[in-house]
Amino acid sequence: MSSDDELRVAASMWRLRGVLVLGCLAAAALPVRTQDLNDYNQFDNPVVLPLLTQLLYSKVSNLTTSLGYEINNRSSFCIRNPTRDLNNAFNFSSNLDFLSNCIKQTQGDIGQRLCSVAELKFYFSYLFQASASSNYLKPNQNCNLSTWISGCEPGWACSIGAGQQVDLENAADIPPRIDNCQACCPGFFCPFGLTCMIPCPLGAYCPLSTLNVTTGICEPYTYQLPQGRPNHTCGGANIWADVGRSKEMFCSSGSHCPTTTDEIACDSGHFCRLGSSSQQSCYKLVSCNANSVNQNIQFYGILLIAALTTFLLIIYNCSDQLLAIRSRRLAKTRETAARKAHETAKARQRWKAAKDAAKRHANGFQSQLSERFSRKIDLNDPERVQMMSLDSSGSSDRSVRPDGKKDSIELMRRMHEIEDEFDSAEASGSQPKKKKEKAQKVKDMDTNTRIFEYAYAQLEKEKALEVKNKNLTFSGVLSKATNPELKKRPLIEVSFKDLTLTLKAKKKHLLRCVTGSLKPGRIAAVMGPSGAGKTSFLSALAGKTVGCSTTGLILINGKQDSIRSYRKITGFVPQDDIVHGNLTVEENLWFSAKCRLPAHMPRADKVLVVERVINSLGLQSVRDSLVGTVEKRGISGGQRKRVNVGLEMVMEPSLLILDEPTSGLDSASSQLLLRALRHESLEGVTICMVVHQPSYSLYMMFDDLILLAKGGLIVYHGSAKKAEDYFAGLGIIVPERVNPPDHFIDVLEGIVKPSTSSSVSYKDLPVLWMIHNGYMIPPDMRDDAKAFLSSGEGVIGMNTYLSPGTEDQSFVGEIWQDVRTHVQMHQDKIRLNLFSSKDLSNRKTPNVFQQYRHFVGRVGKQRLRDARIQAVDYIILLLAGACLGALAKGGDESFGATGYTYTIIAVSLLCQIAALRSFSQEKLQYWRESASGISSLAYFLAKDTIDHFNTVIKPVVYLSMFYGFTNPRSTFADNYVVLLCLVYCVTGIAYALAIFFEAGAAQLWSVLLPVILTLIATRSNSSGISKIIANFTYPKWALQAFVIANVERYDGVWLITRCGALQTRGFDVNNWGTGICILIFTDECQMAAINSTSEFR
Repeated sequence: MSSDDELRVAASMWRLRGVLVLGCLAAAALPVRTQDLNDYNQFDNPVVLPLLTQLLYSKVSNLTTSLGYEINNRSSFCIRNPTRDLNNAFNFSSNLDFLSNCIKQTQGDIGQRLCSVAELKFYFSYLFQASASSNYLKPNQNCNLSTWISGCEPGWACSIGAGQQVDLENAADIPPRIDNCQACCPGFFCPFGLTCMIPCPLGAYCPLSTLNVTTGICEPYTYQLPQGRPNHTCGGANIWADVGRSKEMFCSSGSHCPTTTDEIACDSGHFCRLGSSSQQSCYKLVSCNANSVNQNIQFYGILLIAALTTFLLIIYNCSDQLLAIRSRRLAKTRETAARKAHETAKARQRWKAAKDAAKRHANGFQSQLSERFSRKIDLNDPERVQMMSLDSSGSSDRSVRPDGKKDSIELMRRMHEIEDEFDSAEASGSQPKKKKEKAQKVKDMDTNTRIFEYAYAQLEKEKALEVKNKNLTFSGVLSKATNPELKKRPLIEVSFKDLTLTLKAKKKHLLRCVTGSLKPGRIAAVMGPSGAGKTSFLSALAGKTVGCSTTGLILINGKQDSIRSYRKITGFVPQDDIVHGNLTVEENLWFSAKCRLPAHMPRADKVLVVERVINSLGLQSVRDSLVGTVEKRGISGGQRKRVNVGLEMVMEPSLLILDEPTSGLDSASSQLLLRALRHESLEGVTICMVVHQPSYSLYMMFDDLILLAKGGLIVYHGSAKKAEDYFAGLGIIVPERVNPPDHFIDVLEGIVKPSTSSSVSYKDLPVLWMIHNGYMIPPDMRDDAKAFLSSGEGVIGMNTYLSPGTEDQSFVGEIWQDVRTHVQMHQDKIRLNLFSSKDLSNRKTPNVFQQYRHFVGRVGKQRLRDARIQAVDYIILLLAGACLGALAKGGDESFGATGYTYTIIAVSLLCQIAALRSFSQEKLQYWRESASGISSLAYFLAKDTIDHFNTVIKPVVYLSMFYGFTNPRSTFADNYVVLLCLVYCVTGIAYALAIFFEAGAAQLWSVLLPVILTLIATRSNSSGISKIIANFTYPKWALQAFVIANVERYDGVWLITRCGALQTRGFDVNNWGTGICILIFTDECQMAAINSTSEFR
């Protein structure tokens, strides 16, 4: 047979084997008998031997196909591509010398010694048993207690017998093999307890063993010669199993085995791992000596870190420089525009002064002329007539020309024309047509220079008009605010009647029978001693009460609407200064303006609003300064307080509620803040604020005063200037040189008693106020009211309020009451956030996508300013990768599972703790922004988007060291993909922990969860509940993806080890994509849960 025919035969047999591997061959297929080798007897003939070898290889191919089918049938969980894996294990076509040698050794009897499908099934049934730990099989037809021949010993095989045929494809019966037993051929292995031979897979080294006389072991294998059989010699390989039980069969480290009978040392510049069938070239810039087991690629890790560091430095420095340059250019443009506007305003003032001086001079000259020429000549006085005639005929210097009066009239006319022109120029903006043209002009402004010039010109005009607005009465302010040509904000009047707030848990009144109203254009100050319910009163007005039952009425513009329907035009300033410390003053204000002002408002008008607030609050000098945090010093406390107020002022509210905005401020800063609020009130804004111990000058700036006593009862509500008169009528006179609000609070505290001539006690003041206004009095206070009335009828009406009372409860009752209260509080939060009211503010703010863009810009700046903290995170990850990589070296037996377990725990811990900072430090800011109507979805999406940069970089940082030290067989890309999904998953878990728990509890959970879940996922032989729980833990799927990516690089002799390891851990090689999807899906579920429930907290 020619070589071409031999190649065609070989190709045909390989095609047949591929078809059989794919499942077309069944175990019970019809027997196909090949030509027996015993038909030939010229085994040493070099012409005949290749033909015999090809015939034998056809049998071996059929056998290995059946072997592959058996392995695939039992272990589809560990073989994804049977054709590729079996080809890598049993493709001997490159060198068939071991078959030729076996033909010579067995004198052509090799075909009678090959294992049939039934014997293969018997062997692999033992092999895949989880409890199999011995190196011999169960008794069978040929090897049992009654019949134990030499072929049953390890490394030996027998023949069926001369003249008999064996059907290798018979999967049901084990053929009898008891004749002509001898040592197993090199390249084959003969199991202990079977009398047949199985080809060794590629990557194995199966020579004939030699006896070590000292130990009595047949080396390189581990079996011994049987006792009582002196003629028995060492045979071939005896077992192909996992690397733990048959490591001696694997091609040794530092060598490669191109065939199963040859072992060659690795050349210089190459490396050979355990069980290698070929040597692999080392990377460039890496030196590999002869017999190298692995290559040292730590240098590439260092290069990767250097490149990554350079890249990050360029990104951070360039971004920081670009932001700094942009900020400087804007500041320069702003300063130029402000200077130009100021010079223009000064020129206008000089022109007005000159015009006024000219008018005064002209008016004086005209009065002189009128006085001279309007005198009536008394004709009845001859002497006077004579004197006038003498004067008229006198010298020319005392005579008046007839055209003198005409010149003065012309001068006055010209002055009036100039004045009219100037007035018409100022009043041109009030005309509807001019106003539309001006609005279009503002909208078309596209450069920063023009925008700033417009903004500062408007500010200078407003400053000029402030003098005119100082002496406006309330009616004048209201008419100004309701003027259709000047109206900018809708008016909100808040009325409340019999407002009562009661704690559900303790049945304690926080507010009681509070009646009054807040008027547009007026500043109402809420005062009272500690425990009077001032903050509770503001919370009730703002609709932020939780855990309380509210009775009474709150009317908005006379309608019983929810205040949350107007939250887009309602500003609430909390008592604490909740601002972003890593943003500048201007950036804080600008973000609030961009997200809360109308979406259709031109940018020029937004600039005007922000600049107006900055100027009115006196923040010009610190506008580019960071606000600062506890760790990093920023602006002063008073400036921070004003920024806190400015966040609500820039959104141009119609209702502004402030909780102690002047606390911690000196007198000058407080007056500056009150002047800014006064400017807001002039535009018709309704302002209500809690104030503690204001100075007298500050007190006189308030329009209304709401004075509360302990227990939430109102004592006075009305004009602040009339409060002294009211209390004086009750015998409470403010002493000289004593601040009225301080004296009132001292009286309500019981520190100062009213005058001796008055019989009024501080406890009677709420009742007196109700009597004074004719309000209905609660039943428990009627006895006190009767003492001040001659008759209890008429004024005291029936009221539905119940007096507070407590009942003695058992211990179990108290626990039940606490549980009910806790549930009711959460129900209130759900009601406030989930069931949103209809928007009645008529303001369309930016949508989610527009707010998302603003959030991305803000979060990006914050990350750039936290670059040092992120650098520390990278360094810690780098050290963790180096340490764990050094500890996890040599993981071929476990396919790197130990190192990957360490990786999951370490990366989870470090990334979760770092991700906690994203929300833990900004939780208060988020709640404030969410309550104001800013989109929570946009907030979380922006955070997640910016954090994706760290999600992408951190796996590279860790793997640069870990991969360099361990150098697994899986590629860097495979490890990166899995680690990327792991970081993405644990980041989402950290977000959820930061939102749902306090900072300390979130850190504790972030440490415990990775450790506990990883221990559950890696628990061996888990069953029942623990197995179900493990399937829902992310470490199991991450570890499975890591291991699968690695085990697929182990083929040939590693096939059994691979299947055994995956079976032990419960992994499936087909679930790599499933694991990746579960890691991603876990993060998405966390983000969805955060977005849907975070507002309830």
